[in-house]
Amino acid sequence: MSEHVIQRMKDLPSTHLLGSGTPMCAGCGGLGALHEIYDLLGTRTVFVNAAGCMTLLSVYPFTPFRGSWLYTAMASAPAGAQGVRDALDILLEHKRIPPEDDLSTVVLTGDGAAYGMGLSATSGAIERGLDFLYLCYDNEGYGNTGQQFSGATPHAARTSTSAGARGYSGEKKDLFSIWTAHRPVYAATVIGAEPLDLAKKIEKAKRLTGPRLVLALAPCPTGWDFDPQQTVEIGRLAVRTGIWPLKEYLDGKVVHTRVPHPRQPVEDYLKTQGRFRHLFEPARNEALLGEIQARVDAYWANVE
Repeated sequence: MSEHVIQRMKDLPSTHLLGSGTPMCAGCGGLGALHEIYDLLGTRTVFVNAAGCMTLLSVYPFTPFRGSWLYTAMASAPAGAQGVRDALDILLEHKRIPPEDDLSTVVLTGDGAAYGMGLSATSGAIERGLDFLYLCYDNEGYGNTGQQFSGATPHAARTSTSAGARGYSGEKKDLFSIWTAHRPVYAATVIGAEPLDLAKKIEKAKRLTGPRLVLALAPCPTGWDFDPQQTVEIGRLAVRTGIWPLKEYLDGKVVHTRVPHPRQPVEDYLKTQGRFRHLFEPARNEALLGEIQARVDAYWANVE
């Protein structure tokens, strides 16, 4: 990656992508990642947006993107991307547009669509070898409708639909492994709080053709219950504690691009968020904290 790109990532102003009137939550980790990704993808893109938080970016007939934008129902973005890609390929084949007018097809979804409602359509698109970049901002719940639990909600997190003493009883689905089981061209996890790691992966994905996943953890101040000014630090803690492994899949192999040494205890990450407050107040729940730490330890034992 060039020094020029690295410097642009460091100097990226908050208004580069979106105007000050954008109706998004302050401190949105998904929006932070999207800022960085869009700066690297550029304007020759068409975003196929599944219904979710980022739908609020577009107020008809305007969008904050200088490229193109197509809105779809929550489960339909990969199908929409297929239609867009097919139309572009036909126009190119019949010389209705020159090659320089071609657009990269990008699906933009939240975890509700990526882990649940749109998973079947996504699986079919990967199997067909669709040339698209699939970008998921994962705020670990249905953030646009009140933070109900989703297939991405972590064990023990409290949501509006898992408000009991132990929080969510299920487990976070491993979307990265589901994608790599399909043998796509590329898959990677990223987070906006680690912009250089993110930039290297986006530049790599840009050079490839076929199904490509970029899965971004998106700290959510409203859904996770923390002060918006903590977004970057919470993102860094997700990496440092090993809760969010940074890795990529290419040529049939998974490589971790950041291995935290030493790893911080997971409670350093959990205690920053109101959704896990019940693990510490009114009394520490040693059993649940131990379960969560053991899961993270077991994951990294297979890596290290």
